[in-house]
Amino acid sequence: MDMMKFKKYILVVLVGFLATPMQAQLSELEQYNPNSIEPIPRYEHLFKRRVWRMIDLKEKQNKGFFARGGEITDFILDAIKSGEIADLYVNDSLTTKMSKDDFLNKMVYQEGLKIDEWQRGVEYYEGDQVRYNGIVYSAIFDEVRSVPSEAPDDWEETPGVGDAILFLPRQISLMMLMEDVIFDKRRSRLYHKPQSLQLIIPGSETLDGVQLPLVVLKYKDLHKLFKDHPEKAIWINRYNSAENKNFADAFDLRLFRASLFKFENPDDDPIVDMYKNRMEAVMASEWWEMQLMEKEHNLWEY
Repeated sequence: MDMMKFKKYILVVLVGFLATPMQAQLSELEQYNPNSIEPIPRYEHLFKRRVWRMIDLKEKQNKGFFARGGEITDFILDAIKSGEIADLYVNDSLTTKMSKDDFLNKMVYQEGLKIDEWQRGVEYYEGDQVRYNGIVYSAIFDEVRSVPSEAPDDWEETPGVGDAILFLPRQISLMMLMEDVIFDKRRSRLYHKPQSLQLIIPGSETLDGVQLPLVVLKYKDLHKLFKDHPEKAIWINRYNSAENKNFADAFDLRLFRASLFKFENPDDDPIVDMYKNRMEAVMASEWWEMQLMEKEHNLWEY
């Protein structure tokens, strides 16, 4: 091959390389988001934006997830305590894990009282409380010296006394849903791909009046959990019980009402921090929601 032909060959290779889209240079593994259910490959993305939505479970439209005795938060808590949901995360980056003990410590509403251990030879009076072998006993009479576990006439067990008070499932009434909004250029359709769900206790339920984020969970893990328990993970249709659905299906069908809390931005600021007051922020949240809808409408022309 002479020098002229070699130069032409190099030029053709370079042009072909530069003409190849950057998305096509990603590996097969990198093309797919591992946290998405049925992920859309990146080379099919015409438009993508990550958004965060706040779901208030006390709102009327969300009561299907928060039925008395069938709260989605209660169902999730049981799964965490039993170990069925093992991967707990500190934030929605889904990289830094939280231990189960750390999560349970966050669930403490009020610290327990310190009950002194029973001491041999000490005289106790009616109403005095002691801890013996991990159990709390209350003296029934005055001048009691007996061993609590051996003298039921002198002492009575008082379970729960001194224990820490935990938040109830119905006090966890906020959930932050992080999802990717993707327009698939091949199917010409907009998709919502949930990534994570964060459980939050509103400030109205905490002692210091400050909102308390508890834990972040992969939505993919939750979706599997919901599907594995069709008898418990039930979204209640308040108007027609024949149309009750699994929690996973209710999310897929978007049967929840949520306000736009944040959208992807360089400063990672929530919408409320971008405006002077709360009223402007609420209006802006609605405006950005409308912008997303308009974007979807315009992309349908693609």
